[in-house]
Amino acid sequence: MPKASDLKKGDVVAIKGAPHIVKHIEVKSPSSRGSATLYKIRFKHAQTGQKVDESLKGDDMLADIDFERRKMQYSFRDGEAYVFMDDEDYSQHSLTAAELGDDRYYIVENMESVVGMLVAGQLLGIELPQSVAMTISETSPGIKGASASARTKPAHFVTGLVIQVPEYIDVGETVKINTEDNRFMSRA
Repeated sequence: MPKASDLKKGDVVAIKGAPHIVKHIEVKSPSSRGSATLYKIRFKHAQTGQKVDESLKGDDMLADIDFERRKMQYSFRDGEAYVFMDDEDYSQHSLTAAELGDDRYYIVENMESVVGMLVAGQLLGIELPQSVAMTISETSPGIKGASASARTKPAHFVTGLVIQVPEYIDVGETVKINTEDNRFMSRA
């Protein structure tokens, strides 16, 4: 049984008997003496996608759930379902756009290094890599000499993702995007 202080983003625990994925952790250290550090944790229900916010003390115990992480590759999209293939046994698992949430904006063709979380052989969710490389499909024209300024412009991608990029970036360029905070990192 893990303690609240041991949880990391992407861990799976049981809350009221149902599997929940840790999505965000915020640590609050109170200033008064004798107070315990509080962990504000946002969980996502693995099947319904419903968000649950909990405030826990560091030594609060959570029910453990038996799950496994498997390396997967995005294969194709079938209507509303995104199909992933297990790298070990080549089995296929699918998640709907609603189950993926905002992670679906980072999924591109032949994407590798996705970690799937399986409970009893069923894919509950995925963990994206720290960064992904994507090609810009639409943005305003690049401005020569704009590299010295810190101004940005919106860039659109085929997945529906929109982020801010420097003015010198142009359509068709491939850029690295941080999946944690939805930000431009560099040209790829």
